[in-house]
Amino acid sequence: MMQFAFTRKTAGYLLPMLMMISGETTMASSLRLEDPSVFAGQWQATLADRNDAPQAQALQDKPSNTCLIDLEANQTLGKGADCLSAWLQEDAIGWFPDPDGLSITGKEGSRIQFFSRQRDGLYLSALKSGLVITLKRAAQQP
Repeated sequence: MMQFAFTRKTAGYLLPMLMMISGETTMASSLRLEDPSVFAGQWQATLADRNDAPQAQALQDKPSNTCLIDLEANQTLGKGADCLSAWLQEDAIGWFPDPDGLSITGKEGSRIQFFSRQRDGLYLSALKSGLVITLKRAAQQP
């Protein structure tokens, strides 16, 4: 009788622990870190108000609220970095992939802005001002 009680008590402690461990493994595998080469290339950045409809954003072609940004293969920002830097009010120098998005880095190499993944090729980031920056993969040239 005593041995049976000990087994139940042990199972009572081990079962929740095993469930936690398997849950962490499942969570870790669902957030996959993409290879940087997946992001390298040209992206269109759009600065808009949070309340702007997507159709209205598409019609806006002011130079001040759209720019093309090159994410270089060496994880630096190429052409268009000055445009993004103006919006962030900080020098944008590089980038790196995150499991759930993309980070822009400053002079020290630390993250200055995070873009959350919405779907493949589309990332969003909200600024302190309430404006939103959308990063969308630019159409590939043939």
